[in-house]
Amino acid sequence: MPSIVAGVVKFQNEVFPQKKALFEQLATGQHPEALFITCSDSRIDPSLMTQTAPGELFICRNAGNIVPPHTTETGGMTASIEFAIGALGVPHIVVCGHTECGAMKGAMNLDALEKLPHTKRWLSYASAAVSIVEEKGANWTEEERMQELLKENVLLQLQHLRTHPQVAAKLAAGKLHLHGWVYDIRTGEVLAYNDETREFEKVSKRYHDRIAYHMERMQAAHAHEGHSH
Repeated sequence: MPSIVAGVVKFQNEVFPQKKALFEQLATGQHPEALFITCSDSRIDPSLMTQTAPGELFICRNAGNIVPPHTTETGGMTASIEFAIGALGVPHIVVCGHTECGAMKGAMNLDALEKLPHTKRWLSYASAAVSIVEEKGANWTEEERMQELLKENVLLQLQHLRTHPQVAAKLAAGKLHLHGWVYDIRTGEVLAYNDETREFEKVSKRYHDRIAYHMERMQAAHAHEGHSH
C-alpha cells in the first residue's frame, strides 16, 4: 500500500495539474469511444496498451474477460454493457483476452476449483470454448491448446454479447462494431480477429486502413497548429 498511496499524492501534485483542462471537461460528462472488456489480471493495463487518455475507454474487467449470455437476472457485466451501449452510445466493444491467463487455465480444469465455487461457476461461461479446443486439438500440445483457448474464448464472449438486447439492436442498425483481441504479455503483440478471413491478425494489419487515416488526421492537425502559431 505505501507505493499506492504515494502514487496518489504524486498524481495529485504532478500529473493532475498538467491535465487539469481535460479533467474539467470530463467532469461535465463522458463520451468513450469503446467499451473495453478484459481480464482483471494485474498485468493488463488497457489505457497503457491502447495509449488512451481518461474518458476514452469504458472499462469492464473480470476473471477471464467473460460476458455472461443475457438473461432476466441482473449482474454487474449485464448492467455495465447495457449502460455503455444504451446510455452512453459507445460505438465499439473490444473483448480482449491475454496470454498466461490463470482464468483460462482454470476453465480447462474446472474440477480443480471445488474450493472456489464462485470462480468455478463464473468460468463455466467459457465451457463452450473449452469444448471447441478439445474437439479441434486432440493431438495438440498443452501450449497449443491454451493459445487456441484464448482465441476461442474471446470469440465465444463476442457471441454472448450479441444476446444482449442493446447490443443486438445497435448491431442491427449498424451503430455498433465488435472487436476480438488477444494481448501477449511477453511481447506486447496484440492480435485482432478478422471476420472475413476468420483468423487473428496483428493489429497493424487488421486495422491498417484505419491507422493510416488516423495518422493523416493527426499530421493535418499538427500542420494546422503550426500554421496558426
